[in-house]
Amino acid sequence: MKNSLFFLVFVIFFSCDKKKVELVQKQEIKSLLRVVKNYNVAEKVNPLFIKDIEDWEELKAVDNFLSRFKKASPNEILSNALELKELVKSLKDGIKAPLFENASFNTRVNILQNETLRLSDMTFIPSIKSEEVTMQTDKIMNAFSAVNSKVNSILLKKGFEDDIDLDIDYIGLDSTKIDSVSRKSINTKLKENKIPNKNFLKKAKQ
Repeated sequence: MKNSLFFLVFVIFFSCDKKKVELVQKQEIKSLLRVVKNYNVAEKVNPLFIKDIEDWEELKAVDNFLSRFKKASPNEILSNALELKELVKSLKDGIKAPLFENASFNTRVNILQNETLRLSDMTFIPSIKSEEVTMQTDKIMNAFSAVNSKVNSILLKKGFEDDIDLDIDYIGLDSTKIDSVSRKSINTKLKENKIPNKNFLKKAKQ
């Protein structure tokens, strides 16, 4: 009888102690979710190209929204995750300038969307940890930085092509490394400036 009573007391004590530990752990998790952290988009659209994207509302909306995450707690990020998901979806599905309708740019936007979807899924996990939210937020920032980097490279390439006024053979470009879009732009520029193609001059001499 004494042994049974002792066992019962032990079980009750152990059960209460376990609940206290679980309660403390939950409180610690909630506390960490309130800690503010700094996040940063490493690459922004170059100020030189702001005019080129001034009508691109979807890209600007994502950029402005992510500025909220410069200093934010995991709780704040999770509370904004669903809205961010919708903004990135609009960026993916919205109308873009033909210049950005290419596989390389779309791949970067798809990666950004996948990362925002993972963050939104975290809002439904009761025991989510702050480190997990932090890691996912960093991935989103890096993915959007990659989108901006591609915007910069596309617009830089366009500016370069717009300024071309010499035959590629004269300026030392390796024509084997120029894609069809670039080649078309170069040829158009040559025609506009009435600059003779070097191959044409060779044929004329024969």
